[in-house]
Amino acid sequence: MGKDETGDDPDRSPREWCALSAARLRDGRPESALEAAQKAAGLDPDAEWAHRLISLAEERLGRDAESLAHAEHAVRLAPGSWQARLRLSAAQRHAPGGWDRAVRQAELARAFAPEELTPHLQLGDLALIRGEHRRARIAYAAALERDIAHPQTRVNLGLAWLRWDSPRVHHDPAWPLDPRESGRARRALEVWSRQTRLLLAVATLAIAFAALSLDLGPQARLGGALVLVAVAVLTVRQARRIGVWAYVPAMFGRAPWLGTSVVSALVAVVAFAVWLVLPAFTSAFDPVWAGLTGILVLGWPALAVLHALGGVWRGRPLRALEEFALARGEREGRRNTGVVLWIILGRVWSVLVPLVLGALVLEPQAAVVALAVPYPLMEAYRKARHGEDRWLLAAALLVVVAAPACAAGGVFALAWAWWAGLGALGAVVALFALRGARAWWRGAPGPWRPSLIMCEPLLGDAPSVALSPEVRQAFAYARSVVLSYTDPAGPRVVGAVASVTRAGELRLIAEPRAWTAVEADPRVAVFAADPLQRRFWVEVRGIALADSDVLRVTPSHVLVGEFPGRHQRR
Repeated sequence: MGKDETGDDPDRSPREWCALSAARLRDGRPESALEAAQKAAGLDPDAEWAHRLISLAEERLGRDAESLAHAEHAVRLAPGSWQARLRLSAAQRHAPGGWDRAVRQAELARAFAPEELTPHLQLGDLALIRGEHRRARIAYAAALERDIAHPQTRVNLGLAWLRWDSPRVHHDPAWPLDPRESGRARRALEVWSRQTRLLLAVATLAIAFAALSLDLGPQARLGGALVLVAVAVLTVRQARRIGVWAYVPAMFGRAPWLGTSVVSALVAVVAFAVWLVLPAFTSAFDPVWAGLTGILVLGWPALAVLHALGGVWRGRPLRALEEFALARGEREGRRNTGVVLWIILGRVWSVLVPLVLGALVLEPQAAVVALAVPYPLMEAYRKARHGEDRWLLAAALLVVVAAPACAAGGVFALAWAWWAGLGALGAVVALFALRGARAWWRGAPGPWRPSLIMCEPLLGDAPSVALSPEVRQAFAYARSVVLSYTDPAGPRVVGAVASVTRAGELRLIAEPRAWTAVEADPRVAVFAADPLQRRFWVEVRGIALADSDVLRVTPSHVLVGEFPGRHQRR
């Protein structure tokens, strides 16, 4: 048996090519997986499994339009396949405005196969991407009822507990809008806000120095007017890049920090204009003038600190850590564990610093309370058993050392202990900054929430159910075929006429009441006996959907059994 140029056996059957394609997808080789799936589709154009694999490979290669086309074709070939519906849901998720259709397809997959895990996982992922964290947790809990140890579900459930935001948090996937358009609008707003606040802060310091130290007040105010002109130019330049103004208010609702940043820049522009003209009517050291100076100079760092604290105190990291610890075999689980430990460290540090400073100013002996603050961090670190980030370990040890040092300084009035504790807390900030700079320089994940990632499993790669030649013969020549279905009164059976298509789908002609029943519950079973020697019986369980004047049954399980002999019948 020969080999082709790639080393593959050219005499493989379509299903063997599909199995090879699925194995290559699991190995992270979408290009070669696509080639194998295309060979399967060329040998058997009616093989919906091949088209699902092509769709999945195209998705992994970033070709969303091609992926969607093949997923739709797979559904046309096997409309009752829950795997095909799940693949179509995953492909539609990436299409502009396709989120609602993706949810409907995932719900159909769940209705066709409620016992399967992946439809529940997909519904949870769709809710998580949209920011519906409670709905995501419900769907993940249903998935874990099918497999309590499923690692990918555990990782994404941990993100739901963290109230994780996708990188496109500003974009609602249900919008009929290309995410790239809303992304351009977001970048334009962020750039305008950042440049405006930085320009005004630098101009404020420069003008204040020129007016107070060099006695160049009129010239400095003229320079301030030119700065406002520069801000106007920046505004016009960035506004031209926003082509979706109708969606901007909704973007602010989905990304509150984006709206806060833009509003703070607008406030800075107004404050700067008032700050420029105020000295003409009052003294240079008027409290209002000084307050506006503080807003212009300190507003940006203050907002950055608030943003960081908001991320640290968002969600339930300890609950998420439990889920990630159960999925340590997954790369995403290990990475998210490290980020969550940094978040917990940030929480402990943000509690410890004001507590210690308050005790230092008001009642030094109250610093003894600091001894209990690091306990959640130590417990979390013990449960996670995470030793991959030495920067994290060093920062955690500094926090653990800082608490007793400050407590000793307060109780025993030891100045060196205070200095040691406060120095350790300051060193934590330095370590965090160095760790972040190192990650930025290397292009690696940093110790912050944006480094959290969700698992995106392969959806729709499982094989379709094949009908053996004996099963095909039984349905093609059987004298009687029985259709079993369920209606509100209970199980029912009726006679039917059956045929089998080349793709392995059953086509049934049955009485009208069966049609009405399968609209409510499409899960059916079809029975036939060996038409020649009556040696065995066949049961095909599947999903029945009405199509023109027949019921199309997509097989999901096939059972074959032998009839008992005469002695057994007695």
